[in-house]
Amino acid sequence: MLAEERDGTVLAFSNIYSKPPVALSKVNRLRSRQDFRVVFREGIRCHGSHLTLRALRLKTNFADLSDQTARQSSSNKHLSQTRIGISISTKVSKRAVIRNRIKRQLQAAFRCLLPQLLPGWQVVVVVQPSAVQEECDYLQFLQELKQLLAEAEVLNGNS
Repeated sequence: MLAEERDGTVLAFSNIYSKPPVALSKVNRLRSRQDFRVVFREGIRCHGSHLTLRALRLKTNFADLSDQTARQSSSNKHLSQTRIGISISTKVSKRAVIRNRIKRQLQAAFRCLLPQLLPGWQVVVVVQPSAVQEECDYLQFLQELKQLLAEAEVLNGNS
């Protein structure tokens, strides 16, 4: 444990290299192309000025699944968790630096909203080119995500 003194106060650091988590946990991420396709094909749509939200409620009844079947199927592994995917095309910006910055801002906004999300949803956010043109920041993304998630009835208290 390291300690540093500034202005008479001692700050303690457990690890000088530790950083707050940047990405969403693996349990809360949509990763496979098949998952994205299912959400795009069957999910509901909500449009905002900079983002489009696609959401799909999973309809699996856990009482109907036997324990053995649930253990064998990797797709049923995280059904109770809300899973999130972010889609940002090169049409939004040709520069990967800008696309990655927007992804990081959206992931941070989702980390803030994650405790309020109802379980059992798959959500995909599609970024529109207007997000770059109007130079959106974290607070604008957070506000628009709250509005879209409430419209889709994914937030607690909105179902």
